[in-house]
Amino acid sequence: MAFQRRMMERSGLGEATHFPASLFALPVDMCLRTAREESEAVVFGAVDELLAKTGVPPADVGVVIVNSSLFSPTPSFTSLVVNRYRLRHDVVTHNLSGMGCSAGIIAIDLAKHLLQVHAETYALVVSTENITLNAYMGNYRPMLVTNTLFRMGGAAVLLSNRRAERRRAKYQLMHTVRTHRGGASDRSYACVTQEEDGAGNVGVSLSKELMSVAGDALRTNITTLGPLVLPLSEQLRFLATVVLRRVFGQAAGVKPYLPDFTAALDHFCIHAGGRGVLDELERSLKLSAWHMEPSRMTLYRFGNTSSSSLWYELSYCEAKGRIRRGDRVWQIAFGSGFKCNSAVWKALRTVDGGAGRDAGAWAQDIDALPVHVPKVVPIVDDDDGANGGDGDRHDAASHVRPE
Repeated sequence: MAFQRRMMERSGLGEATHFPASLFALPVDMCLRTAREESEAVVFGAVDELLAKTGVPPADVGVVIVNSSLFSPTPSFTSLVVNRYRLRHDVVTHNLSGMGCSAGIIAIDLAKHLLQVHAETYALVVSTENITLNAYMGNYRPMLVTNTLFRMGGAAVLLSNRRAERRRAKYQLMHTVRTHRGGASDRSYACVTQEEDGAGNVGVSLSKELMSVAGDALRTNITTLGPLVLPLSEQLRFLATVVLRRVFGQAAGVKPYLPDFTAALDHFCIHAGGRGVLDELERSLKLSAWHMEPSRMTLYRFGNTSSSSLWYELSYCEAKGRIRRGDRVWQIAFGSGFKCNSAVWKALRTVDGGAGRDAGAWAQDIDALPVHVPKVVPIVDDDDGANGGDGDRHDAASHVRPE
């Protein structure tokens, strides 16, 4: 508990993140029934709102892709969606599991390719993760970290190749770049693994080498992405550095050149994997606090919601009135395996900001954000003698007080 407390105090999460009700029960109610209840509440809530906003009849949906890394029930999530919304018999379905926090971009990339062969249709993409069956109940520290970061959440996205939909579409998908470093080394493959501890408790173990592995994956990814989006001047600087390092070697003191992606991209939605990840990406990509705000506020308000965090971040940009016609948005996600995936979108129209129905998950909070999140936020328990408590234990997340 002391270790988790220290991690929580430094996590960057706020007071309003969500755990499923099953984990507040005494004893905790971790079973298939409660796991299904959690996932159904998230998935159905997201899809219901999406279909209501777009007015697209379920019968017009031709492709369904659902990604959930750690919970893969039978029948599958895609079957659950098909049954709930009475989709047609020839709907193309894909259920993605075990692909980590970057699976949302993988699902978008898959939808892109399917829409190239299935004409005049819609692709429904749902990204979520299940907490109920994946809370770790042991004492192994590399597995305890996930308890302090991961929270409930999910998102649903509708893509279409119908020409008529361009008039009301928000974005056009410009590029997707997928990088898989699992073949590069065992270190990359095994830095995020689901396994049992010595006592038989199942959890997700995070290696100390995670940040180094993520950095390698990011460099590989942007090497492919750069020529697709960067202006010629940045590409030439990058190429010159590569040539000099190959000709004279690293001993010559020529440092790797990291292109200025802000010269080509306007908004950055970086997976809210944790404060350390965001700090490192801000430094590596030389981004400003303004660029990092959507990711940091998503981590603060919702926690790490796995693959869906990218959509919370894009929704934040919209709710803040940042998206203007012609803007380009870069979504970056990391996942087990080890993977780094990118998607670049172009805004087809200006999106009005502000609180309200169109603000989605941010409707109640957007006017109060951003807030300053201290590096350490002490957790105050009622049994702390200095606070005159009565000795009762309470959930730490409900007692976070910024200094």
